[in-house]
Amino acid sequence: MFKKIAAAAALIAASNAAFAVEPQPFYAGIDAGSTKIEGFDREGGYGAFIGYKFSPGFAVEAGYHRLADTEFRSGPLTANVTVDQIDVSLLGSVPLSNGFDVYGRLGYNRLEADADVAGFSAKEHDSNVLYGLGLGYSFSPVVQGRLEVQKPSSDATRVLAGVSFRF
Repeated sequence: MFKKIAAAAALIAASNAAFAVEPQPFYAGIDAGSTKIEGFDREGGYGAFIGYKFSPGFAVEAGYHRLADTEFRSGPLTANVTVDQIDVSLLGSVPLSNGFDVYGRLGYNRLEADADVAGFSAKEHDSNVLYGLGLGYSFSPVVQGRLEVQKPSSDATRVLAGVSFRF
């Protein structure tokens, strides 16, 4: 009787291992947060990103983010301003415990500000080093949450929360 139970348990264990979800190297996600640019109020923003995990500790990631979309009024004039970010980064992560990891980001980003005032529009571009520090949590082998602080430029700080899905 014991041999039959042991054999059945071994088969169940082997079948679970055979069908276990193996994390894939590609991932994509969304984030939302707040951006503070010196001299301006804090603005809400959102974005999307896609990445490739080379190993458990290294990944490359590209993203598009709307950092600000706001309206300024000065007397009779109204200015509509948007600030967008396109970035490419290398990420290095170190596992902590219980599904948590800490990661750092170093990359390149291009910021674009668009302003419309009284029918006139202007654009300004700026390229900078992007760096950041974050904390991730794996809810499952394919779903991860993140909290991060980024510096897209010397006068801007972005705080965000996001979720990514591996595929």
